[in-house]
Amino acid sequence: MNKPLLIFWIIILLVTGRANAQCTTLGQNPSTAFPVCGTTVFNQTTVPICGSVDLAVPGCTGGAGGANYQNKNPFWYKFTCFQSGTLAFKITPIDLNDDYDWQLYDITGRDPNDVFTTPSLIVTGNWAGTYGVTGASSTGLNHIQCASDPAAHENTFAQSPKLIAGHEYLLLVSHFTETQSGYGLQFTGGTAVITDPKLPALLGGEAACDSRHIMIRLNKKMKCKSLAADGSDFTINTSVTSIISASSVQCASGFDMDSIVLTLNNPLPPGTFKVSVKTSSIDGNTLLDNCDRGVPVGDNVSFVVYPLTPTPMDSLTKLKCAPISVELVFKKNILCSSLAGNGSDFIVTGPSPVTVLSASGLNCKNGLSKKIIVNFSSPIQLGGVYTITLQQGSDGNTLFDECSQETPAGSSLPFTVADTVNADFDFAITYACDRNIVSYNYLSRDGVNTWNWTFDDITGSTQQNPVITYSNLRPRTTQLIVSNGVCSDTSVQKIVFDNLLEAHFDISGVVCPDEPAIIVNKSIGRINEWNWKFGNGRVGNTKDPPSQTYIPRASTDYIAIVQLVVKNDYGCYDTVTKGTTVVFSCFIAVPTAFTPNGDGLNDYLYPLSAYKSANMNFTVYNRFGQTVFHSTSWTDKWDGRFKGQGADPGTYVWVLSYINTDTNRRVEQKGTSILIR
Repeated sequence: MNKPLLIFWIIILLVTGRANAQCTTLGQNPSTAFPVCGTTVFNQTTVPICGSVDLAVPGCTGGAGGANYQNKNPFWYKFTCFQSGTLAFKITPIDLNDDYDWQLYDITGRDPNDVFTTPSLIVTGNWAGTYGVTGASSTGLNHIQCASDPAAHENTFAQSPKLIAGHEYLLLVSHFTETQSGYGLQFTGGTAVITDPKLPALLGGEAACDSRHIMIRLNKKMKCKSLAADGSDFTINTSVTSIISASSVQCASGFDMDSIVLTLNNPLPPGTFKVSVKTSSIDGNTLLDNCDRGVPVGDNVSFVVYPLTPTPMDSLTKLKCAPISVELVFKKNILCSSLAGNGSDFIVTGPSPVTVLSASGLNCKNGLSKKIIVNFSSPIQLGGVYTITLQQGSDGNTLFDECSQETPAGSSLPFTVADTVNADFDFAITYACDRNIVSYNYLSRDGVNTWNWTFDDITGSTQQNPVITYSNLRPRTTQLIVSNGVCSDTSVQKIVFDNLLEAHFDISGVVCPDEPAIIVNKSIGRINEWNWKFGNGRVGNTKDPPSQTYIPRASTDYIAIVQLVVKNDYGCYDTVTKGTTVVFSCFIAVPTAFTPNGDGLNDYLYPLSAYKSANMNFTVYNRFGQTVFHSTSWTDKWDGRFKGQGADPGTYVWVLSYINTDTNRRVEQKGTSILIR
C-alpha cells in the first residue's frame, strides 16, 4: 500500500475512534485557550494526548456512516478582532507527514464551552486527511473539507474568513494521531487586525480591609508568566511596609490576567499611597501583554487607605421619569447578603407616599456590590424632593460593607423627582373664506420647557403657543410633544374647520338621445345655498337636482356645461363646472365603406357611436384572411394602412364583439366594408 493511502486509512480509523483521556492542560479547553497576539508564532513542541467530545462539522457530520469528529489532542487559541478584515494563518507541522485539522468559532457574548453544543458558532475549518501545512488563505477552498483520502486534495487551505471588529473568536487545532511532533502556528497575510492596539498600563488600585493587601487593576489582559511572584515588579512609596509577594487568581486557570493582589509585610496606616511599576529583579522585565509589550517603568496608581469606619450611602444615579426604583452608590463594596430582600432596610419619604417593595445588589460579584437597587411598588408620579433613609431591616441589621462595618441606621440621601407632564393643548380658530388662522395654546405646567409641534407631518414649531395659517381647510392633524428635561408626553388632536366648503358633483359622461343625464351632488361643508345652471336653459336651487334632458344636434356631438355655486353659513362661496357630452346617436354601427384620403370625411373605419359598449374587440381581415387591424377601444380607428403601406382598395371583412352596458349582454356582429381610394 502506498504511503498516502496508508495515511488515509489511519486517519479514518482514528477519526471514528475515541480518546478517553480528559484534557486538563491549560490551553486544551475552550475556557483556558491561549491568548493570541497576531505578531507571535506559537510553537507547540508537545501536545498532551486527550479529548473525547464530539464536534459538529458543517457538511461533514450527520450523514449515515459518517466519521466522528472530536476535539482530540487539541490546543485552543482565543483572540479579538480589532479591525474588520480577513483572517489568514498557517499551521506548519514539525513532521510534514502529520495531518492537523482546525476549526474557527465566533463566540462573541457566549460561554466558550458553547462550541461543543452550538454548531451555529462555527465560522470555517478544515478536516481533510491532508498532511503538511494547512490553514486559511485568500486562495483556499470556500468550504470545509471532510475526512478523506489525502491524495484527493491538492489544496490544504480554506478560504480566509471575514472577521468582524469587536467579535471574539476561538481557533481549535487538533491532531488525530497519538504521535505528537508538534507544530508552529503563525497569523500572517490577512487584513483583519487581531493585535490589541492598546498599550499596557496600570488602571487602578484599592486597599483591602486588612490594609495588608492591595488590588491592582490592569487596563488589559497581561501574561501571567510575566508577573514576579515576589512582587518585585512593583514598589510602594512608604517606608512603613514593603511588597513581599504578588499573585492573581486568574492565573490558576488561564494564561493571562487583568488584576493582581499585592501582599505587604505590614499593614498600611490610613492615608494616600502610590504603587509604581519597576523592572523585576527576578525576570528582568515589567508586566508584559500578550504581544510582550511591557508596562512602562514608573507607571503608577494611587489609592486611599480609609480608617475602618462604616460606609455611608454616597450618591444615587440619575433618575428616570416616574421612577419605580432608585440606584444607590457606595464608596466601598457592600455585602449583598446583608441586604433584606423585601427592601425593609430602606424607607422613602416625600411629597407623595412611596412603598418600598424590594432591594438587591446590582451585579453582585463574589457576594459584593457597590450599587444597590431599591424597588418601589409603583412609580413616583408627583415631583419634588424625596429622601431615602437606611433603617434596621427585617434581617435585624442595616448594611455591612466588605470590611464587616455596619452602616448606621438613619443614614439618608435626598433625591429629586421631576413631575410627570401632560401634553394636552387647546386652540382657537379665526375663520375666513380662503384661509383659517389657528392659535394654539399650551398652558405651561410641571416644569415643561420644550415644545415640539408637528402640523400634518409637514411643518413644525418649537414655540409654546404657535400660530398657524391653513389654506387647505380639510381636517388637519396636530401633534405636540412636551418635556421638562426628564419626563415627556405626546398629544394628538384632529382640527376640523366648520367653514370647509367644496362644490363638487358627478354627472353622466355621455347623454344619448331620449336619455336623461344623472347628476349627483357631492359637495361638502355646512351649505345653505345651492345654485345650479344645467346648460340646457334650466336652473335650480335644490341640494339634489333632478335628472336633466338635452336635445341632440343633427349629425354632431356637443358638450353641455353644468355649473354649481354653493354658499355656507360663513357667507363663503365655491364654484365648480363640469361638462357632459350630448351625442346625436348611441346606435353602434360599422360603416359599409370608407375613403382614407385625408379629406376629413369617412377617413376611418371603426364602430360608430359605441358609447354603450364595454370589453370591445374589433378586427378587420383582408381577402387572404390576414388581420390588417385590431383594437379594443372604439375610439381606435383603422386608417386603411397595412404594414406601413396603404392597403389595396376592395372589400374587407370585420368582426365586432362587445358587451352592451344597458343589457350587460355580449353582442357579436360580422360584416364587410369597402375601402375606396
